[in-house]
Amino acid sequence: MAFHFTPAYELIDDLSNQRLSATDLMKSTIGRIWDVNEDVNAIVSLREEQDLLEDAASADQVSLEQRGALHGIPIAIKDLANAKGLLTTEGSPIFANRIAEKDDLMVARIRKAGAIIIGKTNTPEFGLGSHTYNPVFGTTFNPYDLKRSAGGSSGGAAVALATGMLSIADGSDMMGSLRNPAAWNNVYGMRPSWGLVPSDPEGDLFLHSLATSGPMARNPKDIALLLSVISGEHPKVPNSFSNPDLLPVRAADMKGLRVGWLGDWGGNLKFESGLFEAAEKAVRQFEAMGASVDLVIPEFTGELLWESWTKLRSWKLASSHQHFLDDPVFSNQLKPAVIWEIENGKSLSAQDVNTASKLRSDWFLYAAELFETYDVLVLPSTQTWPFEAEKPHPTEIDGIEMDTYHRWMEVVIPAGLLGLPVLNVPAGFGENGLPFGLQLIGPKKSDDRLIAIGQSWHEMTNWPDSRPPSL
Repeated sequence: MAFHFTPAYELIDDLSNQRLSATDLMKSTIGRIWDVNEDVNAIVSLREEQDLLEDAASADQVSLEQRGALHGIPIAIKDLANAKGLLTTEGSPIFANRIAEKDDLMVARIRKAGAIIIGKTNTPEFGLGSHTYNPVFGTTFNPYDLKRSAGGSSGGAAVALATGMLSIADGSDMMGSLRNPAAWNNVYGMRPSWGLVPSDPEGDLFLHSLATSGPMARNPKDIALLLSVISGEHPKVPNSFSNPDLLPVRAADMKGLRVGWLGDWGGNLKFESGLFEAAEKAVRQFEAMGASVDLVIPEFTGELLWESWTKLRSWKLASSHQHFLDDPVFSNQLKPAVIWEIENGKSLSAQDVNTASKLRSDWFLYAAELFETYDVLVLPSTQTWPFEAEKPHPTEIDGIEMDTYHRWMEVVIPAGLLGLPVLNVPAGFGENGLPFGLQLIGPKKSDDRLIAIGQSWHEMTNWPDSRPPSL
């Protein structure tokens, strides 16, 4: 019996009522991986089948009273996070043989909730660049066109969901890594409010707030389910917090909802042919749901956002990766994007960083005023369609040359810069047969409300179930 596209919340109900065993679910999961993973290369470091079946059999013996929220659900962890006993390569040959000695905080919460960790999901080197390829495991391919990129850096997770190898997956997001691959694979990906999913209490705990972990799934209810497990205040992590209202998920009443459509940011953002038109048409579906949609042309320029973002991002990445570039053994094993970020970050003065932070503060104040008028802001999730997988990244959009390796993902930085919650919702397909998505952006700590809006969208559109890949 196959359960490839059954929602996690339904699987958990069946497991809890003993209509389904964890063993049968694991057998179905392993079978699906055998069938499709060779084509897409999404799941890596897969554990031995016998060990997985033994874990599932043990899960079946646990009493109902002792079962956690994810009991018996198979999951693979993004290969940037540590899962005890498994490789954590970060897609880098530097760490090709590194075995994790312990779980990261997020992984420990997933394991405590009863999920069975089956392996890892593929990611670009150090998670940099929205294209999942690396010299350790190779390229992850888009299931809607096996010659194209799956996006990234949570590309392996998105493809595993789209192809029915997993029902839920974790990811992480600095520059769209939970949103870009979700959009390109016709699934949901959520970057939560910064602090809702705490990082591990180690290293600097105050200065860097651009990245966060978050959930991915084929529906908003499963997004909320996984988020409820991995989120919550930690006493050793400053600015961490909880949201007790994530569950249960009820579709938002869209009547009277005020949607601010940010479009192409007054012409600042460039889009590949057909993508912006498709997104503009999709956002009008909110009107059919009872919401009002206004075009908003921000007075805060995109160039100021880009200046703030690139400086703060490079400053953060240089602080965590510079020792690799300084080491003659490791420096020749870094891809150009990593080297670019380190060198860019090293060149910054304290005044440069302060100026970038001031620009971010100015943008925060402007965005706060927007949320006084609108309940949710909307942007396309990507600026290009999935590109050819052999390319490292797009070098131009509609004839406009990209001046950095990541400029083609500029559309994701307005929310990421402020740590706002963002939900990618699948929004349909272009004439080329490729999927795209919309970013729904809410004010800070409105994660439960954003998921409820996503649930209303899902009940109207349900793109993941209506048009899965044909693998």
